[in-house]
Order: sequence, then structure tokens, then C-alpha cells
Amino acid sequence: MALKDKIAFGMSLPHRSPEAIDMGAVRRVATRAEALGFRDLWVTENTLNEVFCFDPVVVLTYAAAVTSKIGLGASVVVMAVHHPAMIAHQWACLDYVSQGRAILGVGLGREHHYRQFEVPEEARVARFREELDIIRMLWAEGRVTYDGRFYHLKDETMAPRPVQKRLPIWMGVGHPNALRRAARLADGWMGSGGSKIADFAASVPILKEALAKHGHDPEAFPISKRLFMAVDEKPEAARAELLRWFTEVYHNPPGIDLCGIYGTPEQVRERLEAVVAMGANHLLLNPVSRHAEQVEALAEVVGLT
Repeated sequence: MALKDKIAFGMSLPHRSPEAIDMGAVRRVATRAEALGFRDLWVTENTLNEVFCFDPVVVLTYAAAVTSKIGLGASVVVMAVHHPAMIAHQWACLDYVSQGRAILGVGLGREHHYRQFEVPEEARVARFREELDIIRMLWAEGRVTYDGRFYHLKDETMAPRPVQKRLPIWMGVGHPNALRRAARLADGWMGSGGSKIADFAASVPILKEALAKHGHDPEAFPISKRLFMAVDEKPEAARAELLRWFTEVYHNPPGIDLCGIYGTPEQVRERLEAVVAMGANHLLLNPVSRHAEQVEALAEVVGLT
């Protein structure tokens, strides 16, 4: 059985790179991924970063304009560095212009986000919960009044609202307590690309147990992992590409073997099969270079061609 008959696959848009990204490459990947049958397109948010990185809403809006049906997601938007009303409006607008294709991935962020944007880390989980509440209220209600610890709204309204009845909010978290929070609050979960594949395997049972506890069907809940990848008939060439990524972007050379997947098409297929067996029902394939070529290669690996 082909991998595409077992789970859904997303494709990363070219959006973060040690070099400037050509918009022609973004267009080719977006349109080709849609034509090949990938489920969705994904980007990250890395505002103050050593390498080139697009703003997620900007590049996804561009992708929306050149496609018609493929999903459009970011994993993850760091909620603490934005006002929740701004996130709510941006993503409602993206959903509106794409006719209901947006997927918002959210996270707490890391220490450097709070330092860079001068946001206190104190009570960051409580702040995150308020942000989530406000976003969903602005999407669903005519007028919103909210009196929280961090945010206050009085009789505010917003338009446009999302086209989707419930614009999905996924979470990208790894701590067991955060996984349980995702099972209670989120519409999907995606392990980060910089996290270990072994950690993904350990996280899935915790998440599924929490989903069942809250009355959710674990099989219907998106469980995903971003996988940084390189495919080449010469495995040493694939390894070199991925090693450069983990060295220059993540400053974590060992991550190539702990977090990434590389090799010949057969080797990559085998590694993907192993991640599916860990409990994934969606995987985000994230080539790190030669994006247009890699979309074709990965489509063949998972059986879309």
C-alpha cells in the first residue's frame, strides 16, 4: 500500500533559507503541490532570525492567490509576540481570501521570543489561554467583551470572519503537560521540525490518552510531525544538503540524524513508514533545498505519482 493511502501529507513552501528565496520557486511549489495532491502547504514564523524567512501570513496569502484548493498553514505562530486581536483578524482574512483553507498553528514560543519582543515570561501559559479565548471569540461572536488578566476588550467586533465554521487551530508543543493541553484545546497537533523523531514516538501515546479522556476520537484528530528532508539517488548528497540546514539554520549538526530524514527514495520511504507506524496520520514534508525538484521526488516516494 502506498503511503498516501495510509495518511495525508503536507508540503512546506519555500520560506526559510540561508539564501534569498525566489518567488518563482514559491509559486512552482504551491501550484505543483496542489496538482500532485498534497493536502496542505506550511510555513513557520521566524521574525528576528539569522536567515531569510518570510512572514507567514504574507507568503501564505501569495500561495492562496496562485492555488484554489490546497490548505494553508503555519506551524507555529508564537502567540505571545502578537496581540490576539491582530492574529484573529489576519487569519480570518487569510481564510476569507482563500475561501476557507487556513490552518493556524500556535505555540508558546521559546525564551528568545520573549527577550526579543520584550514580553514577560511570567504566567505565559495563562497568557496563552487568554489569547486563544479571544481569537475564538472574535471569530465566533458578534461583539466581544473580555476582562482577563492580560487582555481587555469592551464590546468589540471584527470582520471579515473566517469562512470555515471552525477555523482549525493546531498546537505545536512537546512537554507532556502541553500535549494534554493540546488534547483539550486544539484541533490538531504537529511536532516541530527541530524535535527528535524519537520524542514524537513518545509523545503520541500521551496525546492519544488525553484525547480519549476528553472524549475526542484520537484517529480523527490530526497528529503530525514536520520532517526536514533531502532525497537524492546519491545518499551522501542528500546528507550534505540536510547537514548544511541543521548546521546553518538550527546550529545543531546532530539533528540531521535525530530529527531529519535523508537518503535515496527507498531509504526515505522506509523512514517515513516508521514515523507513520509511530501514530502519525499527517506528515509535513519539508525539503531544505532544490524545492521544485524535491516536491516531485517526495510525491513519488509517498505514492502521489
